[in-house]
Amino acid sequence: NRLRGRGNTWGAGYADIVKENQLFEDYYKELGLVPEGEFEQFMDAMREPLPATIRITGYKRYPDELAWQTNMSRKIIRKSPLLEKFHQFLVSETESGNISRQEAVSMIPPLLMKIESHHKILDMCAAPGSKTAQLIEMLHADMDVPFPEGFVIANDVDNKRCYLLVHQAKRLNSPCIMVINHDASIIPSLQVATDGWREALFYDRILCDVPCSGDGTMRKNIDVWKKWTTANSLHLHGLQLRIAIRGVEQLAVGGRMVYSTCSLNPIEDEAVIAALLEKSEGALELADCSADLPGLKTMPGVSSWKVTRPGQWFNDFSEVPSSRHTQIRPTMFPHTDKDKLASFHLDRCMRVLPHHQNTGGFFLAALVKTAPMPWNKRAPKVNTHLSSLASRVRAMLVCVSHVCVSHLTPSAPPRPPPHKRKKMFGFKEDPFVFLSEDDPVLAPIQSFYDLSPNFPKLNVLTRSHEGKKRHLYMVSKELRNVMLNNSERMKVINTGVKVWSRNSDGEQFGCAFRLAQEGIYTLYPYIRSRMVTVSVEDIKVLLTQENPFLSKLQSKAHAQAKSLGMGSIVLRYQEPLEPQCPIELCGWRGKTSIRAFVPRNERFHYLRMLGVEVFRDKSGQRGAPREGGEEPKEGGEEPREGGEEVETKEDTEMASGDIVGDSEGKMESDQP
Repeated sequence: NRLRGRGNTWGAGYADIVKENQLFEDYYKELGLVPEGEFEQFMDAMREPLPATIRITGYKRYPDELAWQTNMSRKIIRKSPLLEKFHQFLVSETESGNISRQEAVSMIPPLLMKIESHHKILDMCAAPGSKTAQLIEMLHADMDVPFPEGFVIANDVDNKRCYLLVHQAKRLNSPCIMVINHDASIIPSLQVATDGWREALFYDRILCDVPCSGDGTMRKNIDVWKKWTTANSLHLHGLQLRIAIRGVEQLAVGGRMVYSTCSLNPIEDEAVIAALLEKSEGALELADCSADLPGLKTMPGVSSWKVTRPGQWFNDFSEVPSSRHTQIRPTMFPHTDKDKLASFHLDRCMRVLPHHQNTGGFFLAALVKTAPMPWNKRAPKVNTHLSSLASRVRAMLVCVSHVCVSHLTPSAPPRPPPHKRKKMFGFKEDPFVFLSEDDPVLAPIQSFYDLSPNFPKLNVLTRSHEGKKRHLYMVSKELRNVMLNNSERMKVINTGVKVWSRNSDGEQFGCAFRLAQEGIYTLYPYIRSRMVTVSVEDIKVLLTQENPFLSKLQSKAHAQAKSLGMGSIVLRYQEPLEPQCPIELCGWRGKTSIRAFVPRNERFHYLRMLGVEVFRDKSGQRGAPREGGEEPKEGGEEPREGGEEVETKEDTEMASGDIVGDSEGKMESDQP
């Protein structure tokens, strides 16, 4: 209460917001979704600010308690002088990818997907990307496997929001994520090459977190109070159903799709699921997830609801006047066949009410695909000429939705992406160019770092066809397969984790490319030289002094560093003492000094782990003395020696193209 007092200017504004919408209250009272006697509690909870929640990145060897909630709102944490250190900690660790500030209910959908490291995953409406980050984390559950077999393709229709996805993905430094820019309702079918044959890509898991009216987010998105009307759901229902249909079309048989919204409205929730089940003719079934998250309080899905326009309630489509048929559609109503409706098991859907566990409102349903969709079962039409050639060229056509693609013969290798000859969808992005095994760039890198023979050279890419390569990125073998076989089908915004950056004078030391901290966890298993084993005290020196002399290192690290020539190195910590998790840092061995090439927020993270104070007051001064008494400057602007390169803001960006896309609104329950 002290923090929310009106006398504090940083907390002002709460009393000025009118959190009332009589139409909203009347609508949900009439639907009866809230248990009897709880409606006032429900409305009181909706008017309270949403508690701040954080999630610890799940694959970075932390304890099992991976999500935490405080009863304070984000605004209080941001504005309160008493919480300044805590807020700085949250911002810094979020930027480093060690935590995510994400609403509690937003964390649920990925948990119901039952993801394994080999799964091919599609996130259909992914921005701003906190759920996407969870999916990536789940793929990397085993940190000893740098390239999981699975991958995440994260899509959003809004080009600008795609860059929120890029920012989220960049924090996790994964080679298994691709960001694309398409309308989810018509997202293209992709192909992959298997044993020389090209076949349709079907996903093992799909997250279908559709655009919605967002009335479950009223606790943090205050504008919803004044903008909410019953028409919002009517306008969105058709789009939500089209996206869900496109999702199950691309789902593998045996795969699972989780449909979710941050709306409580059955027209956006159960009505979409029921229509989807009806159209599937038994190819889909709702999974019972009631035991998957035993600590979560949810309400079962409903099988009865009504549709309204101002002043009118309709129980069935037959009651809707013809003048309203363009706004109110049959799929918005419960099925009239009671036996059919019962067979859908809509009670297996889950609705989260805000007052039950002090959260936002949310809806979830997990669908399992048991057979191909009925409209995909029909045999494709094959013309006579192709049929006559089938026995000779072993060609066959497979119809995937609207797209028919021809299988490659076993002897035909996948072709690299062609040069861009024209603008596609109104834009021309920088190319994604994979290096060949004999690319002259790779030989000195292989030699300098003594890369192991199993290093996947073919997974290395750059962003230009011509000129010197500035940065080298890596993707997993499976994502490479997707890119090589779909370059003209999809608009790729971003993929790959940066592993090397060109150094201005590095060639004189034997290699023109230095290691990038973003890609160290991907590269480390393959590097067999240029290693310096450091202690806790060494790390403190390296992260708090700008360019310490080699003599500042303890004897073991000093001897190893002295034995190496100048150039890029790996600084490796692994001891049974605190901290128990291993640490790999990129560094530079100069003529007489050594330094760590680590972004500022990551420096702060490792220093916190070692018990070094890293708090800054508002004047920019550190709140406690630093080791060595010096502060590393921001942006990598540090003294250079022996050809060291200053890393610019552009260098810190992921491999991203400049693309103009469409626009589609989405009310997210995980807006950062």
